[in-house]
Amino acid sequence: MLSSPRRILVADDEHLVAAGIVTSLKAVGFEVCGPAADGHSALELARTEHPDLALLDIRMPGMDGVDCAVALWNELEIPAVILSAYSSAKYIEEAQRAGVFGYLLKPIAGDALRTTITVAWAKSCTELAQTRRIGQLEQTLAVRKTVEMAKWKIIETRRLTESEAHSLLQRTARNERRRLVDLAQDILNTTNHPILKSG
Repeated sequence: MLSSPRRILVADDEHLVAAGIVTSLKAVGFEVCGPAADGHSALELARTEHPDLALLDIRMPGMDGVDCAVALWNELEIPAVILSAYSSAKYIEEAQRAGVFGYLLKPIAGDALRTTITVAWAKSCTELAQTRRIGQLEQTLAVRKTVEMAKWKIIETRRLTESEAHSLLQRTARNERRRLVDLAQDILNTTNHPILKSG
C-alpha cells in the first residue's frame, strides 16, 4: 500500500472546472487521469488506468459522483473525494456512503486539494486494512469450522477419539500433499470417503 497517492482520476462534466482541477493537481505534484465527463466514463477510465484516488463531481450526467465512488470502491478499492458547489445537509448526507472519504467545496484551492487528498488517502488505507483483516479472520474461522466438521464426521463414523481423528486428518493430508481444509471439504462432500472406512 502506497504511503501517499500518486495518480488521481478527475471527473467533472464542466470542462473548465475539470481543467482547473487538473492544473492544480499537477502543480502540487500529482499525476492525473482524465478528466472524464461523467461517472460511467470515470469508472471505465479507472479500470484501464488504475488511479490511486478519484476526485468526482457530485452532479454528473448518467452516473453521478456518489454512485461512481461506490462502484470504484467496491470493484477496484479506489477511494474518492466528492467535489461539490453545494454545502447543504442533503448533499453531504448523500456523500456519506462507501468509497467516499472526503467532501470538497468548489472553487478549489491547491492547498485544500492537497490536504483533503492526504486525509482521504489515510482514512481509506485504514478502512481497507481493517476490511482485509476482517476478511482474513473470517477465512480462518471458516477453515477451522470445515476441519472441525470433518473431524467429527470421522469420530462418529470410525469411533475414534478427537485426538486420533485429528491426527488421521493431518497424516492423510500430509501423505496426499494436500491442504487440510481441502481434504476436510472432500470428506464432508463424500458419503463414503476412504478416510471414513476402518482399517
